[in-house]
Amino acid sequence: MKRLLPTLIAAAATAVLTAAAPVHAQTKAPEKVTLMLNWYLYSEHAPFFLGKERGFYAEEGIDLDIQEGRGSAVTAQAVAAKSATFGYIDVTTMIKAAAKGAPLKSTGVLFQVSPMSVMGFTEKNIRTPKDIIGKTVATTPGDSMSQMWPLFLKVNDIKPDQVKIVSGDGQTKLNAVMNGQADLLLGYVMDQAIKLQDATGKPVTPIRFADSGVNQISSGIITNKNLLTENPDLVKRFMRASTKAAEAAEKSPEAAVDAMLKANPKAGVRETLIVGMKQSVALYHTKETANQRPFRVSMKNVNDSLDLLVQYGGMDAATRGKPEDYVTLDFLPAN
Repeated sequence: MKRLLPTLIAAAATAVLTAAAPVHAQTKAPEKVTLMLNWYLYSEHAPFFLGKERGFYAEEGIDLDIQEGRGSAVTAQAVAAKSATFGYIDVTTMIKAAAKGAPLKSTGVLFQVSPMSVMGFTEKNIRTPKDIIGKTVATTPGDSMSQMWPLFLKVNDIKPDQVKIVSGDGQTKLNAVMNGQADLLLGYVMDQAIKLQDATGKPVTPIRFADSGVNQISSGIITNKNLLTENPDLVKRFMRASTKAAEAAEKSPEAAVDAMLKANPKAGVRETLIVGMKQSVALYHTKETANQRPFRVSMKNVNDSLDLLVQYGGMDAATRGKPEDYVTLDFLPAN
């Protein structure tokens, strides 16, 4: 018995170490992931900072690096080249690139209601589409909003010659409204409307295209198609964390903005960023997805957006494809 005792002790110690081994084996360094945004920081980006601050990505084994972008097309190129793991961009921009062969796919659409709007200072009392008649509108030729503008006029029974157009780039549009050369501009509710308000201190009233039935999916997550098969678990973990981040921002837009400003104090003015964040949250769901978690877009919405891209967005009908060619819901957490 005395001879067996050391053997039993050694065996017990080995068993304890063996039982503990899987725990240590599962403890590994967080996976570095880059999320490249569509533009410089503004309201709609805040949820990702909230998710990072609250540890949602860390809990999924993700070391998240959030990078500013220089336009949706540039970010799409970076993701296609694998220099960014994920992108947060206008999904219709990705669709156009994917239709031409870029290895890209969206793993969730956050903005399911289009942010496209025609907007001006509230003091001008332009609140409905009919109020636009006789006014001057600043546009940027060739951009997505100017492509949908003729359809917006058509569905509201407004003839093109009933509105005067002045053209220019993004900053020129803002300047035109601020100095009185234009009454309105085409812009996004959570972007240009906030810039106008920040620059002047005056409230802005947007008239959303979607409220007239001109709706197109907008911002969402994209990644390289190869990642979906090479590391599907990472995609699922990233989308799980991002879904939680969007839900947290829905509940507390103020907390989302504060998290972004903590990470980058130059991101904007808190008060107007909160306004923009609340306007962003209002774009997360359509009636079809009202009871769904964020990013879980209706494929009918994607299909309707494809139709608009062919009719007004310059997409070749021959390469249109199906919604499932461009958007997948397979990596999203269950409702």
